[in-house]
Amino acid sequence: MSSTAMDLRVGSKYRIGRKIGSGSFGDIYLGTNIISGEEIAIKLESVKAKHPQLEYEARVYKSLAGGVGIPFVRWFGTECDYNAMVMDLLGPSLEDLFNFCNRKFSLKTVLLLADQLISRIEYIHAKSFIHRDIKPDNFLMGIGKRGNQVNVIDFGLAKKYRDPKTHFHIPYRENKNLTGTARYASINTHLGVEQSRRDDMESLGYVMLYFCRGSLPWQGLKAATKKQKYDRIMEKKMTTSTEVLCRGFPNEFAIYLNYTRSLRFDDKPDYSYLRKIFRDLFVREGFQYDYVFDWTVYKYQKNAAAIAQQNGEDLDKSRIAGGMALNK
Repeated sequence: MSSTAMDLRVGSKYRIGRKIGSGSFGDIYLGTNIISGEEIAIKLESVKAKHPQLEYEARVYKSLAGGVGIPFVRWFGTECDYNAMVMDLLGPSLEDLFNFCNRKFSLKTVLLLADQLISRIEYIHAKSFIHRDIKPDNFLMGIGKRGNQVNVIDFGLAKKYRDPKTHFHIPYRENKNLTGTARYASINTHLGVEQSRRDDMESLGYVMLYFCRGSLPWQGLKAATKKQKYDRIMEKKMTTSTEVLCRGFPNEFAIYLNYTRSLRFDDKPDYSYLRKIFRDLFVREGFQYDYVFDWTVYKYQKNAAAIAQQNGEDLDKSRIAGGMALNK
């Protein structure tokens, strides 16, 4: 964005600040409500964009409004050469936090997240949409009092899978291009099958295993073209058994993945069953529902270490100062 655009206001009362991220179709900026002083997020998209989709995304948010973990859109409109969407400011993404925690989450953290993640997707599906880009970058923790709440963002690829009134399901189709992120895409998505509820759920299974394992076996595959890379990812995904994929982790992850992969195109996933298998595991492991995630502990440890180091340096300084005084 040009420097002049940095002085821009959108919706008459929102001032644009620094860039804080990028979505699938546009950049996200920190903004301020100049009347209340409240910080918000502003997603901008050039009106010259080849495939403008911010208005569509704003409409999806409106359809989902009121759901737990669904950011509220305050304003949408066009200012100068940009479409702008003003929404709730959220915290770091699960990908950010995964990196912060040295790219491994404990079983407790994965299970705390699984419970909320299944519920978020269930809500989106109940509103007749599928997300179609389930990945760690699209789940953001809240801020302040809602710091323990998982939020879903980036609905640019979302699609209605049924008529909201009649609940008539979209038809089964093949030869579709891969939509979303190849790393977390379901096998059927790789095969060109129209996506439905089952695919969001399978993708979530890969996200949870990514958090447990630290990486997935089909990461980092080299290929000359995007198409060849997608094919290599698909081949690896199809030839890696759930047993191998979930080795070293509780059986519930294999149960989850096998269940989601066994769903038919228009099946409604049994969200309660999937939540229950992870809740039962959580209880069996003796974990507490205290919302203490790995990053909560890690942040505390990092801060404590920094304070200890600072105190140590202060002590050394005082010793040096004392020594200098003695030598005088």
